Amino acid sequence: MSISARRSLSGPGRPVAVDATAGVLAFLGVSAVAGGVSMVTGVGAMRPPDSWLDGIPLVDSWLIPGLVIGAGFGVGSLITAYGVWRRPRWGWLRPVELVVGYHWSWLATLLAGLALVVWIVLELAYLPQVSVLQGIYGAIGLALLLLPSHPAVRRYLALGD
Repeated sequence: MSISARRSLSGPGRPVAVDATAGVLAFLGVSAVAGGVSMVTGVGAMRPPDSWLDGIPLVDSWLIPGLVIGAGFGVGSLITAYGVWRRPRWGWLRPVELVVGYHWSWLATLLAGLALVVWIVLELAYLPQVSVLQGIYGAIGLALLLLPSHPAVRRYLALGD
């Protein structure tokens, strides 16, 4: 894709579906960083009671779940949102792009959605209480699974070279 064509796609003419995808990822990223920090440090209202860990195998503190949420869903989603928004070329991810035929952020968005849906299913299976947040983040996970298939997102993130 030529430089002028890339500029026209990344300027004010960016498709709404692309903006929505980056926005959902950014929301997930910011809220997950906050939640992860709260779980790891114990500061804030996002940390569940320690008694909820009793029925979860191989987990004896909120450290690992907090790191997964903060680093994986948080930082990972922010990097992916940046990738969807700006489409940076990172050579070490070029093999991934060649396999899928899209910018690496397309696959990262799908994987974030899949991981979030799996995480929510595990929460529903193991945690003693159901929260409205699980419904919200489950819907976000489904959105992240569906948005990359939108034709405008696919065109925007398709490899042009």
